[in-house]
Amino acid sequence: MSKSESKRILLKLTGDILTGTAGYGIDLDSVSRAAQEIKVIRGLGTDVAVVIGGGNIFRGMKAAAQGMDRVTADHMGMLATIINALALQDGLENVGVICRVLSAISVQELTEPFIRRRAIRHLEKGRVVIFAAGTGNPYFTSDTAATLRAIEIHADLILKGTRVDGVYDSDPELNPDAKRYETLTYTEVIQKELKVMDATSVALCMDNEIPIRVFNIMVPGNLKKIIQGENVGTLVVR
Repeated sequence: MSKSESKRILLKLTGDILTGTAGYGIDLDSVSRAAQEIKVIRGLGTDVAVVIGGGNIFRGMKAAAQGMDRVTADHMGMLATIINALALQDGLENVGVICRVLSAISVQELTEPFIRRRAIRHLEKGRVVIFAAGTGNPYFTSDTAATLRAIEIHADLILKGTRVDGVYDSDPELNPDAKRYETLTYTEVIQKELKVMDATSVALCMDNEIPIRVFNIMVPGNLKKIIQGENVGTLVVR
């Protein structure tokens, strides 16, 4: 098996990839497929950290828009990410991958607390680390949490796994003529308001020179191809 081109990556997953065909909740077959993809790249020698959203269970910003207190809604969203993290942990352990869930909010009966040095030590020991509960603060997205954690663990690449095969100039589901970008700069993403990650996340990546690759995690083997240096999806760089 070929070696990895990346030494340490932060994999950002949308909660939606766990829903399967149901469109809501957690589908165990989908969890198993994601775990298998992660197992493959861990086997290539790549240190793997994961941040997963909670949109398949609860969307804080949507609830806030409907009248719920924003802080309460965001805290509920954080709890949803913990549920997804525990599901992914179970999926990884079922395929023989040792992993740890580190949460930004205290749930000591279920997770370890997020401590930066502990997270790095787990990675050095070959364990997959799943970061849950975002940053632990309201008003920050899971994208921002992923970028922050990537910086803290010295990741050399952020991989954003979605259901779409890259970044387009418009919604490809609504516009059949939408153009997919091969590469973008951080500045272009911000100026064109492209839906890669939120502006705070992109600015953090730009300041710390961490490239972002957006790709379709639902296609088997895509993750391995990226880790081995193939051009999959859209790359965002300086």
